[in-house]
Amino acid sequence: MDDRKFRSAMGKFATGVTVITTEVDGNVHGMTANAFMSVSLDPKLVVVSIGERAHMLAKIKISKKYAVNILSADQQELSKIFAGQIKEERDVPFDTLSGVPVLNGALAQVTCEVVGEHVEGDHTLFIGKVTNIHLEDNEPLIFFNGKYRSLLTDEVAVNN
Repeated sequence: MDDRKFRSAMGKFATGVTVITTEVDGNVHGMTANAFMSVSLDPKLVVVSIGERAHMLAKIKISKKYAVNILSADQQELSKIFAGQIKEERDVPFDTLSGVPVLNGALAQVTCEVVGEHVEGDHTLFIGKVTNIHLEDNEPLIFFNGKYRSLLTDEVAVNN
């Protein structure tokens, strides 16, 4: 099958949007990603998948830690900045959580220490042991079929 068909099929899976952040030599680095999932409750583990051509790959290999910032519906611009879709310089303020840079206003900030690296195809999977979590109340930023989306705020009752 061709690459376009594969990408189109994967785009049918609605995901949240995250920005992965880390710090190396006093400089904060980030990238937008939707390849994130929880792995284990005991111990608490998550995984992020970073492409072999992404600048972030070397940064996480050096720092051995990262944060997953699960973006809220009003953070679409941050997603575009860290995806390289907005080229002009923007000042992005960071906080820190357990010594790892995090984005203000994210629905969840999950800090991790790398406990495993697995190269699979053209990506490296970084298994992270969760070291801290900060939560906010808001609506999530959703990505589906190549576009940003949001959840409906009105709940619909489903009768079976």
